[in-house]
Amino acid sequence: MSLVLLIILCPLLLLVWIGVRLDSNGPGIFRQKRVGKDGVEFVILKFRTMIQNAPDLRNPDNSTLSSDHDRRVTKLGRLLRRTSLDELPQLINVLRGEMSLVGPRPELPEGPATYLPHQFARLRVRPGITGWAAVNGRNDLPMHARRDLDAWYAEHWSLWLDAKVLWRTLVVVLLREGVNCNSESTHKSGVSV
Repeated sequence: MSLVLLIILCPLLLLVWIGVRLDSNGPGIFRQKRVGKDGVEFVILKFRTMIQNAPDLRNPDNSTLSSDHDRRVTKLGRLLRRTSLDELPQLINVLRGEMSLVGPRPELPEGPATYLPHQFARLRVRPGITGWAAVNGRNDLPMHARRDLDAWYAEHWSLWLDAKVLWRTLVVVLLREGVNCNSESTHKSGVSV
């Protein structure tokens, strides 16, 4: 499926890559080490949405800072994040077998050191471009709640659940829900199907 999507989306991918290069100095693709299935590290691919060599800023729960007013994000980067187009290069990660379309969002290598015991379940499945936490609050959720939802997903995986996540992803992307952390949001921590 990822190969078919890459072929279909090739003109869009090329157009976005050119846009990123023209919008600001730096490479069109952002690469970063992440943790995948069974704790194996891999390099995730995304369209670059920040200025080159942007400082790594964190929220109090050590999740990556995401804000509507983040000066590190380029003009085109804001659009790419709102539409989730910045995630499309991860189809290459799916093609390589490092990721899946659906699964827990892959964390930085230091992430597992702060897991609670039950949260290690999230490493039993391939990380995904979208996932259960992404359609149940995304960046509006604190990191511990995202990890809990990801662990729940890993314990309850099914094709039906993946289909439900893919469908809900379309809705979340179209409504642009949870793209940036909303400090006034009610942090959900429950798990519901």
